[in-house]
Amino acid sequence: MALPTLVKKSKHLSKVLRHSPESVGLVLDAAGWVAVALLLPAMKLSMDELEQVVAENNKKRFEFNADRTQIRASQGHSVEIDLGYTESVPPPVLYHGAPASVLTLIRFEGLKKMGRHHVHLSADTETAKTVGARRGKAVVLVVKARAMLDKGFKFYLSTNGVWLTDQVPPEFIL
Repeated sequence: MALPTLVKKSKHLSKVLRHSPESVGLVLDAAGWVAVALLLPAMKLSMDELEQVVAENNKKRFEFNADRTQIRASQGHSVEIDLGYTESVPPPVLYHGAPASVLTLIRFEGLKKMGRHHVHLSADTETAKTVGARRGKAVVLVVKARAMLDKGFKFYLSTNGVWLTDQVPPEFIL
């Protein structure tokens, strides 16, 4: 599959599995899974195309179950689901990429999950920079994750390595 086609299919899959499964006539189960046998005709994909999208997605946004009969997005949902991640101990600091245009608001309000289930954080600055650059000039914020943990905030590590938390108050942002 050509790269632009692959990216387009990946973005569409992300939209369906994270935000609007009903747009193609699908319903996610409580943990965000959908049967591959239902997804393929709904998205007009072959199994080979789906496997390529999953394998080549640079953010590893999608995961199959063990026997590859179900698929889901690893995180980033706006629809109500429970991914079943267990609490994890984060490293001392994590990073969040954001457009520079929202820096003043973040300094005042902190990081909020907005319409999603969690605030997304990364363990490295490059990933944060890439994420932040999607909507303009990026700034990389340093989050004092271990200090947050010590104050009772919970962290989860998604299967694709994204750290998740409910919020990051401004006092934990450098």
